[in-house]
Amino acid sequence: MSKRTYYNGPDAVVTDQLFIWHTNPRRSYAVRDLHHVGVTRAASRPASPMTVLMAAAGTVAAVSAGWTLFEPPAAYAVLLLAVTVPLACVLPATVRRPRGWELHALYRGSDVVLYACSEERQFNQVKRALRRSLEAARPPERGLDLAAA
Repeated sequence: MSKRTYYNGPDAVVTDQLFIWHTNPRRSYAVRDLHHVGVTRAASRPASPMTVLMAAAGTVAAVSAGWTLFEPPAAYAVLLLAVTVPLACVLPATVRRPRGWELHALYRGSDVVLYACSEERQFNQVKRALRRSLEAARPPERGLDLAAA
């Protein structure tokens, strides 16, 4: 059987037999074993708690050291810095990060994320290629090739 390629991009390959997502580690799925394929909108991910904790600890240390060394106007500036640095770590992750799309499926009894992407055009190309691959992988219907008399 020949191997037909429906999509061959930088992050995924869709053939009539396999769906491969180039992640680390690489994920590949047999198309004939994919069931209940669906699309969901991925939520934007918040900042890492460790990043926020490190930024907050650093600014608290700076405020503690600066409060006794600086005059009141400079101490207020350091206090303002202590408030804005943790906010600067949290806000870009929730406001600026675009939401993406995900392809989910049931694969050999397990729910899996087949593919995820934040670029709409690229995601739709992969989704369309997977749809064509799934249609080609279905067994032909029996009895439909007979002509009616």
